Amino acid sequence: MKYKKILVTGGSGMVGRSLKDINPNAYYLSSSDCDLTNQLEVEKLFEEYNPDCVIHLAAKVGGLISNIKFPADYFTENILMNTLVMDAAKRHGVKRFISILSSCIYPDVAPNYPMNESVLHDGPPPDGNFSYGYAKRCLAVQTEAYNKQFGLNYQFLNPSNLYGEYDKYDENGHFIADLIKKIIVAKKEKSDKITLFGTGAPLRQFIHSSDLANVIWECVENDIYTNMNVASNEVLSIHQMAEIGLKSCDATHLKIEYDATKPDGQYRKDISITKLLEEIPTFNPIPLSDGIKRVYLKLNR
Repeated sequence: MKYKKILVTGGSGMVGRSLKDINPNAYYLSSSDCDLTNQLEVEKLFEEYNPDCVIHLAAKVGGLISNIKFPADYFTENILMNTLVMDAAKRHGVKRFISILSSCIYPDVAPNYPMNESVLHDGPPPDGNFSYGYAKRCLAVQTEAYNKQFGLNYQFLNPSNLYGEYDKYDENGHFIADLIKKIIVAKKEKSDKITLFGTGAPLRQFIHSSDLANVIWECVENDIYTNMNVASNEVLSIHQMAEIGLKSCDATHLKIEYDATKPDGQYRKDISITKLLEEIPTFNPIPLSDGIKRVYLKLNR
């Protein structure tokens, strides 16, 4: 292995657990092990573990409604985590640092889609995820500033929306997790429908967490330092994804209804993976239909 001590923050989360499936030998840190918003605890962590590679996955993450209700929490906690962890890594001589951002960092509206990495600062993030988006955008700024001032090769990756077996299947889960959960509940309760938020019109990209984990590991193992997007080329409406979900979960008998009193969120935010394919030409993400079926079968055993 290229690095002797790899520290993965957010190790008990969806991407962390997917990464552990690939490389179980790293140290996977959970929130119960260390409060990454506390400078003294972060310093103690780095002194005790002394990593030479850090994969920074930890973040305060939640759904649209939670982001709207608690914008200060999403900004403050993420800013503290990101700032303290990267600064400690630099001071303790960490050679390799990869952080995971989000497509929420990009402008709410762009002149062209899919958005490439160059448009990051061309406008404010979407209102619904404004605080979270800016906190994650600040991590991109911090990474580039540290590289410039200290001669480092720290890196960030911007994934699209994620789903997977290790997602949170509660109010903090992503859309695909919520969709699969609603389908399972509807089938168990012998209901004839599922109800989704909004209108079904917004366009989204989703990628399985194992695909992102594979990209992270490719970057570590093959000395890829490029800051880049990670996504699938499948750009679908919420309604199209719901139809795929019903088919993949053997639930085409269910009707799809929408609660238009709930917000849609950003209409479109798809990102380009041209740079990713230049760096990793073999990248071939799991098709959404196959990924949903895989998650459904595991959850519905």
